[in-house]
Amino acid sequence: MNLINSDFFLFCGVTKKNDPMLGIEKKIRTLRQAKGWSQGEVSEKIGLSTAAFSKIEKGVTDVSISRLQQLAELFDVQLSELILPVEQLSKDHQESLKEANDTINAQLNKIVELQEYIISLYEQLHKVKAEVASQ
Repeated sequence: MNLINSDFFLFCGVTKKNDPMLGIEKKIRTLRQAKGWSQGEVSEKIGLSTAAFSKIEKGVTDVSISRLQQLAELFDVQLSELILPVEQLSKDHQESLKEANDTINAQLNKIVELQEYIISLYEQLHKVKAEVASQ
């Protein structure tokens, strides 16, 4: 469902800064990427064409509340996380988001450490193979 486009809002003096929907498309894109899903995968899961979902992520088309609820459920987040600016979320909710972000960053650091360890083991294995082959 398309609502009046942003040019109309600008004409009426409502700037993008005051637009309550500002940032939803970025949140949706970030959540999709965090799950490692393509636009096609998400669009299939919610019954949209990839082109239609792409327009949502680009902010070209407005999103109904029912579609936002569907996306929130898919991404396993509260609807309020999609539609409210971070400043308007409760302190507890902000703290939960910060903790989740910290956990994700810690896990990413562990992944990098494990990748480096695997690379070092792989290099050691090749050295041993080369030594055995030269004997």
